[in-house]
Amino acid sequence: MAKTNFQYEKRQKELEKKRKTEEKLKRKQERQNAPADENPEPAAPAVEPPDAA
Repeated sequence: MAKTNFQYEKRQKELEKKRKTEEKLKRKQERQNAPADENPEPAAPAVEPPDAA
């Protein structure tokens, strides 16, 4: 039976973890550099109550 190459699996796992961390850091920096007005929250429109008559 073939022997599992644990070093290869460990290296792949480490590379995947490093890649995810770098992507997360990149997204975080993009959010910090983006101006606040670029992605504004949609304001709730002012709804007037119907006239009670």
